[in-house]
Amino acid sequence: MRTQVAIVGGGPAGLLLAQLLQTQGIETIVLERYERDDVLSRIRAAVLERGLTDLLREAGVGAPLEDGGLVHDGIRIAGGGHDFRIDLKALTGGSVTIYGQERVTQDLYAARDAMGLSTLHGCSGMKPHDIDSDQPYLTFLHGGKMNRLDCDFIAGCDGFHGPCRKELPDDTTQAFEQTFPFGWLGVTSDAPPVVEEFLYAGSERGFALCSLQDGERGRYYLQVPLSDSPEEWEDERVWEELARRLPADVASALPGGALSGHYIAPLRSFVSEPMQWGRMFLCGDAAHIVPPTGAKGLNTAASDVQYLYHALTRHYRNGDDAGLKAYSQTALARIWKTQRFSWWMTNLLHRFPDQTAFDLQMQRADLAYLAGSEAAQTTLAENYVGLSY
Repeated sequence: MRTQVAIVGGGPAGLLLAQLLQTQGIETIVLERYERDDVLSRIRAAVLERGLTDLLREAGVGAPLEDGGLVHDGIRIAGGGHDFRIDLKALTGGSVTIYGQERVTQDLYAARDAMGLSTLHGCSGMKPHDIDSDQPYLTFLHGGKMNRLDCDFIAGCDGFHGPCRKELPDDTTQAFEQTFPFGWLGVTSDAPPVVEEFLYAGSERGFALCSLQDGERGRYYLQVPLSDSPEEWEDERVWEELARRLPADVASALPGGALSGHYIAPLRSFVSEPMQWGRMFLCGDAAHIVPPTGAKGLNTAASDVQYLYHALTRHYRNGDDAGLKAYSQTALARIWKTQRFSWWMTNLLHRFPDQTAFDLQMQRADLAYLAGSEAAQTTLAENYVGLSY
């Protein structure tokens, strides 16, 4: 097989890149390790920055977002004796859109199917070859036989554990990482959400988040030790702990009842540099991971896609390779800013096992300053709505 851009990874980053390139007449083949149903079963609440929503519209999949997305003009923060709203719209002129990651993925698959484009699921043993030459290719097992896919470029949108990042030379790659000593327990309730906007709450018992799976269901998160298992958190225990950590008005409105989708996600910050080597480029979790506190995971992947999409378009349209040569440097400049914001939000609202009395006072002072400073709130709002590309 042959294509112009081979995309490893059939999640939202890979599919979005493929769809955008197709709008410019650039051929792609998408290779995905898992079956489609498995990819779509990854339920994640998604806060979409305005840059990502613009990209989805440019890719031709904006209609479902317009119909089903929930536009939020603010967020609420409680902690350290303070409880206040950040007015995103008033401070920045922008908003965010709540639209589940699995719905983004489903919309992109539907658009790709409608155009008859090639997406191969159940690919195993994927391996990039000759990435530092002008004739890279991939080998992979699919349909019971080994296959070879020749291409001009490889886009590694294959996540943290994917094969692409491993092909970068060890002596030229540097990884930066911080692992947080706790995780997030996430659950979904079929009862209507108890909040109209996201509520981020810090307390002596740890962090809690009230969000929305959609307009009909609530989504909740609790900071928990990494040693815990989801099975230890029975539904009644989850509701009781949420009530202890949330402001009284929200705690009293919690519906109780059955919960689904229990899982515990570890929190980490990770960046691998560079994000390109030869004719292979990394996007999203393949190159970087953020803790979910800042709602930047899918959005940082989208910024990578935007840079690579425009760089490849310029290459094929007029032979201009300046964007491709600068891709890693350009993408990383924005990524480190989103890393800083996610790291700061995490430190602002969580309790750490080794926090000293001084650390706690600094945390309270940070919350007090944020509660009373329009300048500080503007900085938070600019980052939350999304930095420009």
